[in-house]
Amino acid sequence: MKLRNAFLGFALGGFALSGAQANDNGKFGAADIRLEVIGTYATGIFDDSAAEIAAYDSRTQRLFITNDATNMLDVLDISDPTAPGRQFGIDLSSLGSGVNSVAVRDGVVAVAVEADPKQDPGTVGFFDTDGNLLNSVQVGALPDMLTFTPNGRFLLVANEGEPNEEYTIDPEGSVSIITMRHDVENITQADVRTADFTRFNDRPIDPRIRIFGPGATVAQDLEPEYIAVSRNSRTAWVALQENNALAIVNIPRARVRRLVGLGFKDHSVASNGLDASNRDGAINIQPWPVHGMFQPDGIASFKVRGREYLISANEGDARDYDGFSEEARVGDLILDPDVFPDAATLQQEENLGRLKTTTASGDTDGDGHFEKVFSYGGRSYSIWDARGRIVFDSGSQIERVTANLIPDDFNSNNDENDSFDSRSDDKGPEPEGVTVGRVGARTYAFVGLERVGGVVVVDVSYPTATRFVEYVNNRDFTGDAELGTAGDLGPEGLLFIRRRVSPINAPLLVVTNEVSGTTTIYKVNRVGGFGDDDLDDDLDDEEDDGSED
Repeated sequence: MKLRNAFLGFALGGFALSGAQANDNGKFGAADIRLEVIGTYATGIFDDSAAEIAAYDSRTQRLFITNDATNMLDVLDISDPTAPGRQFGIDLSSLGSGVNSVAVRDGVVAVAVEADPKQDPGTVGFFDTDGNLLNSVQVGALPDMLTFTPNGRFLLVANEGEPNEEYTIDPEGSVSIITMRHDVENITQADVRTADFTRFNDRPIDPRIRIFGPGATVAQDLEPEYIAVSRNSRTAWVALQENNALAIVNIPRARVRRLVGLGFKDHSVASNGLDASNRDGAINIQPWPVHGMFQPDGIASFKVRGREYLISANEGDARDYDGFSEEARVGDLILDPDVFPDAATLQQEENLGRLKTTTASGDTDGDGHFEKVFSYGGRSYSIWDARGRIVFDSGSQIERVTANLIPDDFNSNNDENDSFDSRSDDKGPEPEGVTVGRVGARTYAFVGLERVGGVVVVDVSYPTATRFVEYVNNRDFTGDAELGTAGDLGPEGLLFIRRRVSPINAPLLVVTNEVSGTTTIYKVNRVGGFGDDDLDDDLDDEEDDGSED
């Protein structure tokens, strides 16, 4: 699929902007923002998912952080966000074997906990903000993410339904929709409905959707990863990462309306270039005859001028199990000589030979020769309309920004320093988490880069022409990752806290880092042309109370 150039463009004039740089005369022009680190909490646990997802309760000014290393929620007091401190922990061992997600609404803390084995049904637990268990219900296999609807009437849970390592048990993916009650203690299993995919098992679906697990039905193969919800609380968009697709769900009816394939990114277009090798000893971003699978992890919804949009962080993911693996390197494929007459050159390690690809797609005529090469993830963020149609992709922007600002540590890994270029053959910087926040009249997106680290800030007020604002990285590339002196490593979750509910009357961005086990709080500072009339943050142009017609 080729996108129109307008969708792929970004302003090179703002390409190198960072918190320390502005335009040529050193002044900021239009209203804009800059992130400032003001506080960090460290668990002291390295590379064990000790800080993944955060949720905020404005009444108690507490953060609830998932700590999978201990199967607990770490509860932080951020009444002074410059000195976040752990108040207590909430033990989740009675609910299951691993915590995956947390959300807070009206004093209720909801957590998603997987079973052991994770192919069994998982659990959603409800706590008050002091850590007292109020109730729990059963949901689908491997509840990976949960979120409340804006009107608070429903809690949605993405049940990923991953297979076991032998690929002999593959539970169905689904979305659990829990009807909330004011008296949470009285929620029963009857309040849990399931939006499943079984009705798509025996009907044609979008051919761009990847269904390739051995012996799997469509319902088994689809793996919900992340959920975004419309402002009116009626529609959910569910990222199906491995499948390179979206599911569009009618929330009140608990029904999947549509499945939408996200298509592929043409890396042979100059503005979509990528660095494909970790064996060339250099930064080498250029076009290649490769089709990128967007495969988003985090997605978020936002509304501009009455229209709803999605932004996706295009991380990419492969199925790589003992019983089945799609993963290979381009150098291991037999490339069709008619399509790739220069195959011998392309498959050299310094070119495409090291790039991770899939054997599940690309052999279009089944003769054992690959006519197409696919890569995992888009190394980008994308904007989609409410029907799942792409309206913007950032192209090679992220790799070019990091190459410009941190050239000595380009495409580094997230668990060791001195790892320049080590991720180029995989998924590059790996955009993973994303959140959206309103500051004044502008809407900003914050995209976390799982491998090299840091956050890309973009202005999405004009969705078809987003604008790069800055890239910040609270990582110390001179430190020792295992000793905890390398700063933030492996940003997983991003949480925007509105000015109106912030403990310091200014917007905050919370970033949880799974490798370093740290939670860092950024203050969102206004610079440039903000005026007094820009103080009303976070209101959509057409605010919707979520009531149903």
